[in-house]
This record gives sequence, structure tokens and C-alpha cells, in this order.
Amino acid sequence: MTPTDMADDSAELLPIATGARTRAALRTLIRPDRGRAILGLGVLVGATAVGLLVQPLLGRIVDIVAEGRPADALTLPVVLLLVVAVVQGVTTTLGLTQVARLGETVLARLREQFIERALQLPADRLERAGAGDLTARVTGDVARVAEAVRSALPEMARSVLAIVLTLGAMALLDVRFLLAALLAVPVQALTARWYVRRAVTVYADQRVANGAQQQQLLETIGGAVTVRGHRLEEQHTEKSAARSRRAVELTMRSVHLVLGFYARLHIAEYIGLAAVLVTGFFLVRDGSVSIGTATAAALYFHSLFGPVNAALVLLDDAQSAAAGLARLVGVTDIEESAVRLPHQRTTSDAAVTVDAVSHAYGPGRTVLHEVSLTLRAGEHVALVGTSGAGKSTLARLVAGVQQPTGGTVSVAESKTAPSVVLVTQEVHVFTGTLAEDLRLARPDATDADLRTALATVHALEWAEALPEGLATVVGEGGYRLDPARAQQLALARLVLADPPVAVLDEATAEAGSAGARTLERSAEAALAGRTALVVAHRLTQAVAADRIVVLEAGRVVESGTHDELRTADGPYATLWHAWSGSRAAPHHHTPDPEEPRKTLA
Repeated sequence: MTPTDMADDSAELLPIATGARTRAALRTLIRPDRGRAILGLGVLVGATAVGLLVQPLLGRIVDIVAEGRPADALTLPVVLLLVVAVVQGVTTTLGLTQVARLGETVLARLREQFIERALQLPADRLERAGAGDLTARVTGDVARVAEAVRSALPEMARSVLAIVLTLGAMALLDVRFLLAALLAVPVQALTARWYVRRAVTVYADQRVANGAQQQQLLETIGGAVTVRGHRLEEQHTEKSAARSRRAVELTMRSVHLVLGFYARLHIAEYIGLAAVLVTGFFLVRDGSVSIGTATAAALYFHSLFGPVNAALVLLDDAQSAAAGLARLVGVTDIEESAVRLPHQRTTSDAAVTVDAVSHAYGPGRTVLHEVSLTLRAGEHVALVGTSGAGKSTLARLVAGVQQPTGGTVSVAESKTAPSVVLVTQEVHVFTGTLAEDLRLARPDATDADLRTALATVHALEWAEALPEGLATVVGEGGYRLDPARAQQLALARLVLADPPVAVLDEATAEAGSAGARTLERSAEAALAGRTALVVAHRLTQAVAADRIVVLEAGRVVESGTHDELRTADGPYATLWHAWSGSRAAPHHHTPDPEEPRKTLA
């Protein structure tokens, strides 16, 4: 596949949850912390209610002054204002703290579910979606939801409570003040409706565009050598620029949307405040209310500017966060049938049974065609074939990291360990101590267990020679292990995991000629006592296997021992002669490690 193909816009993005499903998922996430939610909400209600005493107290001060009463009459309302301020400050802090803790707990739970489900997704599903889509969700979308949880959620809760209770307080002063204030509501409601209808689409499209932009950048940078080799720099630059222009275009649309939103809010404020002041004028003139009451009503409405605008403005953050949340829930909500499933459990004596398995990476890209294969308990089977024969795909299907598009894979069940462990040539050394890296396979392993596993794969000597032994920090930013040692580390993890079935997909390919024999000895020791399927990078691995299965164009064309297949003069014999460099090799010849050889692609 060329870099141009990889950057094709036909990537099958991961799903996005509907609004109803997102709300249902949010309720499920909050349910374990209902008590904290109720407590936080109750405290915020109390804090808001206490704060509403400020306007009547200020109105009382106005009446005292208007009536010409002595200055000491102001003492009580002023003292009460101080008490209200202290009580409101303390209760608001407590309430917002509870809401913030609730939000962080829910966010952590969502992150865990997202990572758990993302790690379970079949590799081909992630490949179809592209790394950029998943990266955008786990970075940008999580960041937006986290920002909303830490700021927008507490402020939104407080603003809504303030609006509801303030309108109630205005009604207590005189219901006509409430009716006057409500003249602003139609404009605010229409503004909110106008904004939300446009924002949902804009922000969802913006997140998708950002994901596509990241995908293009990742593919261009990751394949830079190939891009230069094929002289595709201009083409990839234009693709990156096009996706960047699309992201900028959507960003500018959101900016214009916000500007129009604010302009409409200012109109609503003017209408509402003018209506309350005019109502107060006529009520005071008629003697229905005092000047202080009219003042309190005007102050109440003015105090609504903050929470109403905050609530409506937070729709901006809420819509952005909702779009991000829907993308996260879309991954956590992927049906179990689309997630990596456990193998079917075989009831026969076979350790692994592959029954009429087919696999395709897309329309017209069938890699395996009704492959059937049985591995007996303890048997070591080598998969050989030319590049593109389907060896790695079959290995991944047996390991369970991908699902076949047809047929079944059955594996004998293990009650004490994972049924199958896959080791590939692309080994990742996690950042941390060597001991921590090893314990990924068995968290309860003792240091003695770690040393035993390292000794099994002939890696204990160099491991103990590290600056701090097992406590040496390896991986990014730490001690860098060469490819051969990294592969021995992976094989030691295999030993610690102790699965009944092991799959090695060219696990010794990175060693190079110098360390090939050592790494093959390590692999042989790690596989001792296990059923093994080995994608053979070097045919010495095939010679040592109990049985060799030859794949050609996604089909099994030969199966037998090394000697049987060599004398059959079929595809394996052709591969063997090409690899060994000699068509006249003795019948029982075992190649010397130093012998010239040709590595299979």
C-alpha cells in the first residue's frame, strides 16, 4: 500500500454515540456516586438561597435612607450582609468541591472504560479507523470533557440554581416584577435554540476534522522516508493543507457563531432590565411597593445577568464537551461483537483448532481463504511462505487480537493463565524499571520469578549487569535496550505469563545475523512445554518444528515435517533451496548458523 492509499479519505472512523445514548451513559457513570451528587446539589441550593438575601437587605437600606431614619438603623442590615457573605462563601465552596469531586470521579471512570474498550478493539478495526481518530479522542476529546468537568459543570450547576431561585424571589416581591423579567426569556430562548442547532453540527464536524488532520500528519510524518522515496512530498503537503484548511474553516464558523450568540444576549438583557425598571416606576408611583422593594427587584434582575449569560455561554463549552463525550462513549459503547472476543473453547484434545477461517481487510482484500489447521497439545508448528501469504494474519487470528471474517478459532481453555500470548517482532519496552516491565505479564511475580524467567531465555546475565539490575529504568528516557535484548524481554514476559499456547510472529527477525542464533535459543526455551505456532523468519525455526505448514496466497498448500516437505519437491522445497543457497543439500542436513542464507520477506 502506498502512502497515498494510506491517506485515503475512506477511513472508517470509530463510532459516535447518539445524544440519547450519551445521556444514558452519563447517568450510568454518575449512578455509583448518587450520594455525592445529592449532597453537592443540596449545599449549592442552600448557598444560593442565602445569597438571595443580599438584594432585600440592600433594598432595606434604601428604604431606611429614603425614610430619613437614624444612622444606627443601618447597623443590623449591614451586619446581616456580612453574615450572608461569609455563609454564602463557605457553603458555595463546599458545594462546588463536592460537584468537582463528582466530576473528576466520573471522568476517571469514563477514561478507564474508554482505554479498556480501545485496547480490546481488533487491530484491523483500529487500522481502518486510523491512528489519528483514536489519538484525537484520547487527547483532544478527553481534554475538552475534562475542562468542562472542572469548570463548566460546577459553574453551570450554580448558574441554573441562581436563575431559578432568583426568579422565585422576584415573584415573592411582586409577581409583576417576575412577569416583566420574563419578557427577556423569549429572546434568550430563541438565542439558545439558534445557537444549539448550529453548534452541535459545527463542533461535531470540528472534532472529526481535527481527527482527520491528526491522521494525515501522523501518516505523513510516520511515512516520511517512503513519501520522499516516491517523490510524494507535494501531494502529501496538499493533503495536509486541505485538511488543515477544513479545520480552520470550521473553527472560524464557531467563532462567528459565538459572536452572534453574544449580540443576541445583550438585546435580551436590555429588554428585561428596561421592563423591570418601568414596572418598578409605576408600582412605586401607585404605592404598591416601596422604593427599596423596587430597588431589590432591579438588583435581582441585574444579578441574573451573570448566571443567565454564564449558563448560555456555557452552552458553548457544553456543546463542545458533549461532542467530545459522544465520541468517547461511541468507543466505550461498541458492541461486544465488535470487540476482541474470547476464543471459542475447544472440546477436543487439540490445543488449537482453526476451522475454515477466512479473513479480509476490506472489499477485494481477502488474505485468508477457508484455512483449516489443528495444533495438538505441546506441538510446535512453523508457518512459512512468501511475503503476503497470510502468515501474520493467521497468527493474529489464532492469538485472538483479530477476529476472522469467516470460520472459527477454538483454543483449549486455561484457568490459571491467558490461553494464548502473542510475541511479534515489534516489541515495546515500556518506560519504568526492568522489573516493572516484566511484571506486566504477571503482577504478583517475585524478584526470584523474574530472574528465573530471564535465565530461561538466556537474558539474566545482561540484566544483572545493568547499572541497577532489575531496578534499572528502561524504555523512553531510560536505558535503551537493543532489539535483541528487547525481544528477550518479551520472551521473558511470555515465560512469566505461562500460557498453554504461544504464537511467535517473526519474533527473532530484529536480531540480525549476529544475534539470530542466540535469540532463536531464547525462543526455543520460552516455548518449551507449550503448544506453539511460529511464523518462521528463518528456516532454522522450521527445521526444528514438529510440523511445517506452508501458506501460499492465503491457502494451506503443504503440511508435514521438514524432511517430508523437502523430499516432496513442492513449494517448501523451493523455499528451502532458495533460503539455504544449495539445491543439493543432504537429506538430513541441519544448516550451520554461519552458513549464508536468504531471509524470507
